[in-house]
Amino acid sequence: MAPIWKSRFKDSDATPESMYLNRRQLMRGAAGLGLGSIAGPALAAPEGLEPNPYEDITNYNNYYEFGTGKTDPAKYAGALTTSPWSIQIDGMVDKPAEYQIEDIVGKAQIEERLYRFRCVEAWSMVIPWNGFTLASLLERVGVQSGAKYVAFETAMRPDEMPGLRYPVLDWPYREGLRLDEAMHPLTLMATGIYGKDLLGQNGAPIRLVVPWKYGFKSIKSIVRITLQEDEPFTSWNDANTREYGFYSNVNPEVDHPRWSQATERVIGAGLFGSRRETDMFNGYAEEVADLYAGMDLKKQY
Repeated sequence: MAPIWKSRFKDSDATPESMYLNRRQLMRGAAGLGLGSIAGPALAAPEGLEPNPYEDITNYNNYYEFGTGKTDPAKYAGALTTSPWSIQIDGMVDKPAEYQIEDIVGKAQIEERLYRFRCVEAWSMVIPWNGFTLASLLERVGVQSGAKYVAFETAMRPDEMPGLRYPVLDWPYREGLRLDEAMHPLTLMATGIYGKDLLGQNGAPIRLVVPWKYGFKSIKSIVRITLQEDEPFTSWNDANTREYGFYSNVNPEVDHPRWSQATERVIGAGLFGSRRETDMFNGYAEEVADLYAGMDLKKQY
């Protein structure tokens, strides 16, 4: 099935994994010479991490609309129709409208971001995303005074999403951020991986990526964005408030009630050395800790 928008990267231009790794080594050396910055797009991941292979990223996924098994999304998400695709942007904005994704992406500055991606089930990957900042989109539609939160909604298509037959959650899937989190320069609207268009299992054709939070906050296949004054409904928090807080920042000191979050299993690392200690804010504390100054992150988890 053809993607909804023509990627600025042709398949022939997509960075091969070996070349990507070599470029990372060069850029890490440049950073050591004062020629780069951790805040820059290509150096966004915590130091020392290398991207997972494309096969890992596209075959081990959480996307419950296609099933609860880790391989279910890759098996069934090919049925998702991604063309045409539009996003309703409404609420407290100056330019509310239903925007075609071609218009959104066509006006965006696409960047490459290498982010660690951490799931609440205590597994992690490192993913080279292609996308643009959510802040740039919100600035284009005009955020009105008084807006404090951004709410998101995933597509709900029972004929294409077999997981919707089961009441795992109150469908459609919904998530939300505080406005300052949404406007942070690390918060990404992703449209691709490794320079290729997103596949259905990864949230095609456009998804959110918030790298310092657990993966379920990074909502997939977005069809609606709403600016509002009140804290929005979020699906996992509604389903089980005790286990899934609104903030869901990666915090090794806050255990999930059924397992520890102090360590994580690195997908693709093999049997030996496959677990690592979990970093506060997933390794992005220097960039985002000030957003939560004065908060008790064990209570406001």
